[in-house]
Amino acid sequence: MTVRVAMWSGPRNLSTAMMRSFGSRADTFVSDEPFYGAYLKDAGAEHPMRETVIAAMDCDWRSVMEMLRSDPPDGSPIWYQKHMWHHMTGPIGYEDFAGFTHAFLIRQPERMIVSYLRKREAAAFENFGMDRQAEFFEREAERLGHAPPVIDANDVLADPKAVLSKLCHRLGIPWDMAMLSWLPGRRQTDGPWAPHWYGAVEASTGFGPPESEHVELSDEAQRVAERCRPYYEQLAAHRITP
Repeated sequence: MTVRVAMWSGPRNLSTAMMRSFGSRADTFVSDEPFYGAYLKDAGAEHPMRETVIAAMDCDWRSVMEMLRSDPPDGSPIWYQKHMWHHMTGPIGYEDFAGFTHAFLIRQPERMIVSYLRKREAAAFENFGMDRQAEFFEREAERLGHAPPVIDANDVLADPKAVLSKLCHRLGIPWDMAMLSWLPGRRQTDGPWAPHWYGAVEASTGFGPPESEHVELSDEAQRVAERCRPYYEQLAAHRITP
């Protein structure tokens, strides 16, 4: 039986490094934002490499969902799927993920936005999908009768072994030390947007040091951070700590 781990986050939440970590396991296949093409095609969002992404991906919502519910392409017993809720503007919703094991990756809003602004000129609340993520979290918590796993990017950086081993326990999969390091470079499983977004992770061989305390934002970006904060804190109250 396949364990399908759906990891939900916003952009610039350490999500690609987390995909590298799970992809280092011998028992795991990874998928990189499989609904991104459908989102770009339907929403008309002007994102970097938009046309390249649309041309390279299956852009039919239901077809993508059917694929994610099928057997992993390489037959691995674990299928790690990197998802972003701000992409989920189409007909696929919570009920379509029945049988998946859900987890949530978060990051302090200021740090998330600073990282995002290194790649784009402006940041809006809608770019991060945190309200949708919080709504999905609550529905999953109600179904389970307890909070699903939540990890914070900076906690992972502070002590990746402690946080990720606890995460694996919560996901019902064995801990694997291979998750702490990986070879540099691009992967065949990386999305076609990798040339724009993945420079740092392609050069990495593991998780970096914890983030520094001081973050500076413009007034406009700070207002976005403040709007994101209640949703971040809602999930952070349940996060796995080192």
